[in-house]
Amino acid sequence: MNRKQRRAAAKAAKKGGNEDMIQKVALFGKLGEECLVCEKPFDKKDKEMVMSWNVVVRESEEKVNLYCPDCWSGAMELISEIKSELLGEEE
Repeated sequence: MNRKQRRAAAKAAKKGGNEDMIQKVALFGKLGEECLVCEKPFDKKDKEMVMSWNVVVRESEEKVNLYCPDCWSGAMELISEIKSELLGEEE
């Protein structure tokens, strides 16, 4: 591959990345205003909330789910319990 081909390939890859970024930004616009489980309000301008809340994006469904730290930790504990029960039954 010569220099011209490498530059063209790099440009095409960069352009494809921009389309991906545009799609992700569009999905960010669908971010809710409250926790999906407990309906606690979410302030997009509060840096602490933005950094501590969890966002789950389902690109195939174009759906964005928002979870507060309390609901997220509860869900993770439940998953751990179920996982340990399943592994305990298999042994």
